[in-house]
Amino acid sequence: MVLPECCLLLGGRETAQIAAAAPEQNHPLKQSLIDLSCRYQVYMVAGTIPVLADDGRIYSRSYLFAPDGQVLGQYDKLHLFDVDVADGTGRYRESDTFCPGSHICVVDTPMAKIGLAICYDLRFPELFRALTLAGAEVIVLPAAFTQVTGAAHWQVLLQARAIENQCFILAADQWGQHNQGNRHTYGHSMVVDPWGRVQACLPEGLGWLHTQLDLAELAKVRNSMPVQTHNRFAPPTLQAL
Repeated sequence: MVLPECCLLLGGRETAQIAAAAPEQNHPLKQSLIDLSCRYQVYMVAGTIPVLADDGRIYSRSYLFAPDGQVLGQYDKLHLFDVDVADGTGRYRESDTFCPGSHICVVDTPMAKIGLAICYDLRFPELFRALTLAGAEVIVLPAAFTQVTGAAHWQVLLQARAIENQCFILAADQWGQHNQGNRHTYGHSMVVDPWGRVQACLPEGLGWLHTQLDLAELAKVRNSMPVQTHNRFAPPTLQAL
């Protein structure tokens, strides 16, 4: 299961995230997600929740939980959404609230090797290449893409990242109006296969997607066109801030 970014609360601006932030050790939102994974006995990529950093700032953190609630991996959003958008919010400045992460995350599960990314990360192909070089076969992307940027770029970027890295992309996006209608997210949660085909999509509304991933197809695509071995550029490295 893959949940969207800000899966338990979104709000309009970031005041709701600040109010809900807590240390990881006793975070009530984290425990709620652990309870869900245990109740339904699923591997779950738990969107994002706000987690207090040691310096008092906040991470936008995604977890991968096992069916027994064990944390298999965690990832703090690397790229913060500091942009101007022609919508009801207008000015987004995540860095006013959040601090960026410092590592990538790929988790080996019984299903596949899963890489973690979040929302705005989609615009940075170096991250997806780094995840692929670290072994990722499936890359999950919890997101809260705006209506404006989503309509322009969401699907084409998902397909590009899947094609470039010959991997499955599982993208769960928020949908609807938030903060009394001032914020509008795009929806269109979808699964894209390693050839760039959209296997499933939920354009609008609340709901869920279900599909089966064929890792044999992934191997076929990578073996027939081994782009990673053909790439003449150095592997990406994460710059310290």
